[in-house]
Amino acid sequence: MEMNTMTTPKTAALYALISTTDKGQDPELQLGELREYATRQGWVVEGEYVDRGISGAKESRPELNRLMADAKAGRFQVVLVWKFDRFARSVIYLHKAINSLREMGVEFVSKTEQVDTTTPMGKMIFTVVGAMAEMERELIAERVKAGMKNAKAKGVKMGAPVALDSVAADRLIATGMSTQNIARELNVSERTVYRFRALAAA
Repeated sequence: MEMNTMTTPKTAALYALISTTDKGQDPELQLGELREYATRQGWVVEGEYVDRGISGAKESRPELNRLMADAKAGRFQVVLVWKFDRFARSVIYLHKAINSLREMGVEFVSKTEQVDTTTPMGKMIFTVVGAMAEMERELIAERVKAGMKNAKAKGVKMGAPVALDSVAADRLIATGMSTQNIARELNVSERTVYRFRALAAA
């Protein structure tokens, strides 16, 4: 009796980003290459997720949020992106997002960098990304401490932050977002964010 050696093809999600600095760019430039790559791998594309006119520094993007929710729901097995910076600008967020996907049983593949988290090389690169994320956190902390020291030298009082979502603030700080942009995002003053950053690093 013949055995059925046919295997079910993997399902994939394609993610593309046209950021605020990519004026006039067509997402098809990314999606076309991703579709071809998926076809060569024998994957079935289950969905395409495209964020337009949004900074890659933002962790919260409509289509990226939808992709992560669908990943959690088990709707695909692979997330395919054209390039790392189309998925995340911060090494910290890149590491966190890839780790979250892996915990959901979803692989991460970057076409340009030829990174597949299921391969030995991909796993090694993931480890390197983790080390870089830790270094980025330390550099941010050092900058904040230096800023606090400078503020104290100028006589700025370092009180507790007022009406600030500390969890959201920590998340935005981790992306490397500027104090001005964090203040705008959380609808608080820049001074409130500055105080929070200084106290968190103290």
